[in-house]
Amino acid sequence: DISPLLKDPVAFRTLIDLLEDHVRASFPKIDFIVGLDSRGFLVGTPLAQRLGIGFVPVRKKGKLPGATESISYSLEYGKAELEIQSDAVEPGQKVVIVDDLLATGGTMRAACELLKRLKAEILECLVIIELKALKGSEKLNSIPFHSLLQYD
Repeated sequence: DISPLLKDPVAFRTLIDLLEDHVRASFPKIDFIVGLDSRGFLVGTPLAQRLGIGFVPVRKKGKLPGATESISYSLEYGKAELEIQSDAVEPGQKVVIVDDLLATGGTMRAACELLKRLKAEILECLVIIELKALKGSEKLNSIPFHSLLQYD
């Protein structure tokens, strides 16, 4: 739960500083930060703004206007669907996908599949917290992955 982090402006600014430092050091050229609904929006938008690049949302089904690409995926408690606008990124554009937490990896994997359909180059999946015991990063099929905090 990142709620305490969001309530503390100094801690939140420090989080965005850490994410910005990581992305700048790792990727000299990046076109977009892609944030996952909904907590990925909370860190993705200020991160994109700091980097001077655009932000692209990946949303739950039915929330985006216009033509979309969608994907259905399994969760530990059922099924879900994600969407991205069909014109959100151009082929070959470089993106980093952000979210608050990686648990089983289903949502992040689905987002990666959507971006692959649009022919984006996924530089990395980036999260604040990783629950290592659930082995979610293994579902990312060799896409680079980084987490700031890891818990067993």
